[in-house]
Amino acid sequence: MLYALIAKDKPGTAEQRTATRPVHLDHLNSLGTRLKLAGALLDEAGNPEGSLMVLEAASIEEATAAFEADPFIKEGIFGSYEIKPWRVAIDNVDIGK
Repeated sequence: MLYALIAKDKPGTAEQRTATRPVHLDHLNSLGTRLKLAGALLDEAGNPEGSLMVLEAASIEEATAAFEADPFIKEGIFGSYEIKPWRVAIDNVDIGK
């Protein structure tokens, strides 16, 4: 099953987010093909203000453990987050960088 993490950054953590990003990306890469997509949620100016990640896991507990190992959570960058089961309804987008 797929699980989505929807997170909002804590105000005032932009510099900390930038400094933590390399280890955050290392963590995401360590998830391998279980991680289906991940990226920053942006404000109107195009600056990161949160994150969206989708992970394949056997249970919500497994997904929660993987998401909560993320340095952005461990370092307190996210002011709030939720983890929800997620279902693809339409899959016709070629997501690129």
